[in-house]
Amino acid sequence: MRERSTNTLTTEPMRRRHLRRVLEIEEQVHPRPWTHRTFVTELNHMRTGSRFYIVAYVDDTLVGYGGLMFSGSDAHVSNVAVDPAWHLRGVATEIMLDLAVLARDRGCEALTLEVRHTNAAAQGLYRRFGFVPAGVRKRYYENTDDAIIMWAHGIQSDEYGERLDRIAERSK
Repeated sequence: MRERSTNTLTTEPMRRRHLRRVLEIEEQVHPRPWTHRTFVTELNHMRTGSRFYIVAYVDDTLVGYGGLMFSGSDAHVSNVAVDPAWHLRGVATEIMLDLAVLARDRGCEALTLEVRHTNAAAQGLYRRFGFVPAGVRKRYYENTDDAIIMWAHGIQSDEYGERLDRIAERSK
C-alpha cells in the first residue's frame, strides 16, 4: 500500500484485529451495517484471492476502509466507508486510489459498484475515477432506495493509469 505525507495517511490490508473499529465506522455510515460475521466471511475470502480489503489510518487512528471482490476480469467495489469526522479530507479518494491500483495490478479490465442514488458526493468521487452510470437497481438499499450501477471500463489502458496519476498528484 502507499504512504502519503498529509497527516501520515497509510493503508494496509484489513485484518480481524481491525474489525471493532471498522464496525464502529460501519454503524455510523450505513443504516443497515454489515455484521461482524459478514466482515469475517469477507476476510476469509481474502485467503482465496477473491476479495481484498484495506483499512486507512491517519497517524494511529483507523479512519476508513474499502474492499474489492474479484470476478473474472472485473473488480467490484464492495464498500468504501470513512468515519464521518474525517469526511471531505481526501480519505475516500486515497482508498479508491489504492483499490483502483490493486485492480489494475490484478489484471482487471473494469471496475464496478453500486451507489445510493441520493449520494451525490460519492457519485462525484466515482466519476473522478472514470465511473459512469450504467443502470439502476430498484430498491437496492434497505428495500427503499435505488442504487445506481456504475462502471469504469478500460482500467488497464495508459489513459486510465494517467487518470490515477493525476488524482494521486492532486491528493498530495
